[in-house]
Amino acid sequence: MKTIMKFFFLVILTSLVTNCSSSNGGSVPTPTPTPPPILTNEVDFWLTKADQSVKLQKQSSILAFGTTYNIYANIEVDDSQTFQTIDGFGFTLTGGSAEVINQLSTAKKQELLQELFGSASNSISISYLRISIGASDLNSTPFSYDDIPTGQTDVNLTNFSLTPDMTNLIPLLKEILVINPNIKIMATPWSPPVWMKDNNNSIGGSLQPQYYGVYAQYFVKYIQKMKAEGITIDAICPQNEPLNPGNNPSMMMAAVQQSTFIKNNLGPVFQTAGIKTKIIIYDHNCDKPDYPLAILNDAAANPYIDGSAFHLYGGDISALSTVHNTFPNKNVYFTEQWTSSDGNFGADLKWHTKNVVIGSMRNWSKVALEWNLANNTSFGPHTPGGCTQCKGALTLISSENFDRNVSYYIIAHASKFVPTGSVRIASNLSGNLNNTAFKTPNGKIVLIVENDGINTELFNIKYNGRWITTSLEGGSVGTYIW
Repeated sequence: MKTIMKFFFLVILTSLVTNCSSSNGGSVPTPTPTPPPILTNEVDFWLTKADQSVKLQKQSSILAFGTTYNIYANIEVDDSQTFQTIDGFGFTLTGGSAEVINQLSTAKKQELLQELFGSASNSISISYLRISIGASDLNSTPFSYDDIPTGQTDVNLTNFSLTPDMTNLIPLLKEILVINPNIKIMATPWSPPVWMKDNNNSIGGSLQPQYYGVYAQYFVKYIQKMKAEGITIDAICPQNEPLNPGNNPSMMMAAVQQSTFIKNNLGPVFQTAGIKTKIIIYDHNCDKPDYPLAILNDAAANPYIDGSAFHLYGGDISALSTVHNTFPNKNVYFTEQWTSSDGNFGADLKWHTKNVVIGSMRNWSKVALEWNLANNTSFGPHTPGGCTQCKGALTLISSENFDRNVSYYIIAHASKFVPTGSVRIASNLSGNLNNTAFKTPNGKIVLIVENDGINTELFNIKYNGRWITTSLEGGSVGTYIW
């Protein structure tokens, strides 16, 4: 028994000695802490801030999808719900825009065109342009493609010629088409030849009924001659801002006149000539949706019409949905909004992104276009009486220098990431976080978000049951791609 007791005493003593040795620098290894998992970025994030401290810059923050619960607001993106297919984002390439861009040196112009229309990492990939048939008010002078001496007429259009645009606009379009052969082009007249009008003036007046047929042939000649120059016109509108007869050039065209012109002349003539160019009506403000609805309600005109185009100098962007919901088989387009020479970068960034880009897309538009692409430092060229405050996406300062203005960034946040053929998908609105989402042809998801508030917002972007958490300062715009 004593022997057994001694054995247990020795065992206990040995254990105590061993433990004391371990606590005083013995050889027992210390456990190594497990490092946190390394997160791989899954979402690219491009940011523009209202204070201009960041302008279309890719952020270095790591955004990885997870399932850790938080209390922040959610934007949920659902690609099982699809809406309209997108034709593109861009600007009106006015004659004046072409004129000033062509004043750049050869090397600088090519650098700029690659940035605007190319697909490189520093390009914004503009995919849609609107041009004028004849002069707009942002040309140096008013003109049509069939100007003849006062008192004469040219009902056979023997004098028709694209010559006025052969110096600046058409050569520049050809250079753009080399860079992006698939760019879509919409063309709109500000006025027909003055000899067709009842006031014989580039400003105001109306198209005389006896020239409806001739004017329809004028469109056919225009489309065919542009095609001969290698330029395909995807769509035309019969008249820019038909309820604004005060611009130079301009013309008044009531809904009943436009309807009559389309059903009796333009539509049938296009059909006979084999013209596939889309006919898009209205091209004016959101405060008069009754104008396009009246034309679409004309059973004889309706079959010739692809859709309706809108500006937002009056009314609410929801007018696009009003027209779409009444005629869901017809398209809607947002084709013009200007920024002013005395505008504020932050205020314009917010309003235009909210309405022109996000608003038009959430209301079924196939395009979102800002107004003029470029101007000089005097906000020209423009016609006598034309817009004196229209601020282009670019201001050309010299043959080697230009500034990028707010509308450049407004459009770039979409055009760079949402190519032609993308489809809008579902995303919910959440508080101040206006947004719209797309699925691109190569399967990428793109979400554009504008914080319409004044404070920084923390929020989640949810997709397929997982989410990232991110933030936007008040007035900022972010594009997220995954």
